[in-house]
Amino acid sequence: MGVAAAGAAFSGALSAGATGQRPVAGLLAPAYEAARLMRQRRRVLLGADRPLWRGGGGTLLVAAVLMVGVVPLGNWTLADLGVGVVWVNAVDVLVWAAAWLLGWGANSAHALVGAHRYLAQALSYELPLMFALVAPAVAAGSLRVGDIVAAQSQLWFVVWMPASFALFCACVLAFSLWGPFSTGSGPDLAGGVLAELSGVDRLLVLAGRWALLAAGSAVAVALFLGGGAGPLLPAWAWSLLKTLLVMAALVVLARRLPLLRPDRLAEVGWLVGLPVALAQLLVVSLVVLGRS
Repeated sequence: MGVAAAGAAFSGALSAGATGQRPVAGLLAPAYEAARLMRQRRRVLLGADRPLWRGGGGTLLVAAVLMVGVVPLGNWTLADLGVGVVWVNAVDVLVWAAAWLLGWGANSAHALVGAHRYLAQALSYELPLMFALVAPAVAAGSLRVGDIVAAQSQLWFVVWMPASFALFCACVLAFSLWGPFSTGSGPDLAGGVLAELSGVDRLLVLAGRWALLAAGSAVAVALFLGGGAGPLLPAWAWSLLKTLLVMAALVVLARRLPLLRPDRLAEVGWLVGLPVALAQLLVVSLVVLGRS
């Protein structure tokens, strides 16, 4: 692993020196990296199942669009489904399939082990995620995301169900392969599910991870932070602003937390996350019963 990292660093320095350019940093770095990956040749592996491999990368972006489709942007919603909360949970399972296709289709040991790690991680956070989603639905008496936003006109749900909000934000990092939940693409596996990706294929997966983080943040805003509620600005502007703030907070938090091994994550998810989610749901149910 050290030899591979040193070789990659040497190659990057050599190419930069040959062109007389320095690596771009700051706000222009994402655009520079995207342009670099679009120019890079796509890697071809012997025995790889290209439709599955490349389809898995594209599925991440599709999943993000499907997830954000049920989130109201002000008074407008792309798909105002009556089972919007269930839809969000179902799209999360679609991300499982995408990660598995990335690992299986590459015909690479590192990618396959990364996919197995992701599935183990997903099994650890799925039940806490499900009960964290159920809590605002029980409080609003509806599975429609728009109804949940409307039910927060007097008080945002994050105020009296903070545990569900924290668990959901942790799960957003998990299904986006960010921060302490990125063992599926960890450096100890030479990148895991990202190990064999290059060029446009790698760009699609990286963009999909960012898109999933943004979509999860938008769902968190709708379910716990009142959606577009706020003074002065229009509702759609508040929705976007809150989403950007939640997304920025998750990125900062992800960069400061240590990486969790899949076995440790399973222990935390089942012995801490699940009881906390159930306790929060019980409190919400008792409050709803008391009001009725």
